[in-house]
Amino acid sequence: MTVEMSPIERAKYASARRAAEFVESGMKVGLGTGSTAAWMVKRLGERVREEGLKIQGVPTSSGTAALAREAGIEVTTLDQARWLDLTIDGADEFDSNLNLIKGGGGAHLQEKVVATASDQMIVIADAAKAVETLGAFPLPVEILAFGGQTTKALIEETLVGMDVLGRDSVLRMQGDTPFVTDEGNHILDLKLRRIGNARQLSLVLNQIPGVVENGLFLDICDTVVIGYGDGKTEIRDIHTGTITEETGEGGDAENLFSDI
Repeated sequence: MTVEMSPIERAKYASARRAAEFVESGMKVGLGTGSTAAWMVKRLGERVREEGLKIQGVPTSSGTAALAREAGIEVTTLDQARWLDLTIDGADEFDSNLNLIKGGGGAHLQEKVVATASDQMIVIADAAKAVETLGAFPLPVEILAFGGQTTKALIEETLVGMDVLGRDSVLRMQGDTPFVTDEGNHILDLKLRRIGNARQLSLVLNQIPGVVENGLFLDICDTVVIGYGDGKTEIRDIHTGTITEETGEGGDAENLFSDI
């Protein structure tokens, strides 16, 4: 069944399809979590079936693991793989230095572990995720369920001394109960509006007892592949400082992703 895609969905598809071309046979690849990353997993599955691509995928969530197996990708664990050639994942925000906010899907702990165990991290995103300063998207902070209210109070107290515009924190819910991560933890979403010093904030948050990990990915991303609604992509490389624009290469996106 053919499904009509919105411009934003076509943009996500374009970035996912282009980023999948960086993967070569023999690679160990970190597979991100989220709507854009799901399309990348589907595309890699297509390459496995049609091109004979041979890779090992390390998923960053139980959902991605199920999707990868369904797509025909060999799935392994990070402990078994030890070190990865490449991780491809989405982002909720990225700035000009390719620093990120991640965790909108609640998987940023595993995503950060996998990304930092990789030679290279490529982020796939639509153009709306680009920002001048991080912080408009609420910053996810994974916390222990034990003593959650105390941890929340400590975080809010700490934010008073940080260079941010907002200090509200909200426990992420799933229906009437708190959202639970794959590790059994909860998530606080910090509504900061603007983060003036992301490095300082990340260090301070992770020193608070009860905090497991925050969604700031700093000096981890190497390349961002930005997709547009007309199929065009833009590749930004932090190491070379280059920005490369490419026209879309097509592909039957509606049929490929009709089951997502």
